[in-house]
Amino acid sequence: MRKARPKKRIILPDPVFNETIVTKFVNNIMLKGKKTTAYNIFYDAIKVVGERTKEDGLEMWKKALVNVTPNVEVRSRRIGGATFQIPSEIRAERKQSMGMKSLISFARKRNEKTMALCLASEIIAAAKEEGAAYKKKEDIHRMAEANKAFSHFRF
Repeated sequence: MRKARPKKRIILPDPVFNETIVTKFVNNIMLKGKKTTAYNIFYDAIKVVGERTKEDGLEMWKKALVNVTPNVEVRSRRIGGATFQIPSEIRAERKQSMGMKSLISFARKRNEKTMALCLASEIIAAAKEEGAAYKKKEDIHRMAEANKAFSHFRF
């Protein structure tokens, strides 16, 4: 890369739980710059999770996020005319980002009345190690395991 790396932006903690990871999650939920709406969706979902499971909603969300976060991924690399799927470790920030995005995208695909209910259902499912987001993580790991033979091509 010719230029210097860009500076990391400082992400401020959210107003209710005072955690930066919540702010990152809300930024991923947000569409068209509507951050207040995104915060309302998240807080409503956490409240619903707390009511349904009789546990702390934030802790369930953190557990769900850990459960859907992949550790390895496969990357395509062209070697001698053939394309190989090479398993590689994922950086910590990318891991977290991938977990958040899969949780949100599969929550959006659910058929429920509001986004808060969809997100709450996906969080509960992920915390129990089931649901679409958890399945995606398992598929990624399975693919990496199947292509372990090509790991010596790592870049």
